[in-house]
Amino acid sequence: MRVERRNYTREFKVNVVQAYESGKSVAELTREYDIHANLLYKWAQEYRNNPTGAFRGSGHDSKSDTEKESRIAELEQMIGRLTMEVDFLKKALKHAEGVLATKTQNNGQS
Repeated sequence: MRVERRNYTREFKVNVVQAYESGKSVAELTREYDIHANLLYKWAQEYRNNPTGAFRGSGHDSKSDTEKESRIAELEQMIGRLTMEVDFLKKALKHAEGVLATKTQNNGQS
């Protein structure tokens, strides 16, 4: 069984290390970010040794490309649906304004 290696962005690593250095426990951070304690210690040491140059590799977000693509597709569908709803409501508002204008004119003539 092959375990896929995860890559993390520099921003993610810095956030985790800063949370660790601000006093959060290792156990709490490993649960929250789903990382191994040894990885946290390694990142913290690298960051302490060279804060500006740490984590300059080619890290990626923890979400896979397929997860990102499916989320984008989901959001695009939502945008399409909401656009259709807005168009429908605009037309309904124009129709309602026309009906009200007609009733107002008819009431004024009587």
